[in-house]
Amino acid sequence: MAEDRLNAMRGYKATINNPNVSKEAKEHAEYMLQNEVGGEEAQEELYRRRGDYDKSPNRVAGGLKAAMHNPGIPESGKKKAQQKLGKDAPAE
Repeated sequence: MAEDRLNAMRGYKATINNPNVSKEAKEHAEYMLQNEVGGEEAQEELYRRRGDYDKSPNRVAGGLKAAMHNPGIPESGKKKAQQKLGKDAPAE
């Protein structure tokens, strides 16, 4: 079930980033991601089921920092990465 939701989430994200898709379809995909699919919950549930929740905090922090400086990431993604980095930052 979590894997199905995660696949749906991937499809909606692809729709949002596809330049050949209408504005209405992108708005619908955004709505579905935020309200119907469960957003990050689907991903987290799948990680728990697979046992992937033992990720290295330093690697996670490095990925979030890279996302904040990547010109291909939209501002909303950079803000989300910064918020997660604030919560999950490893102690130095």
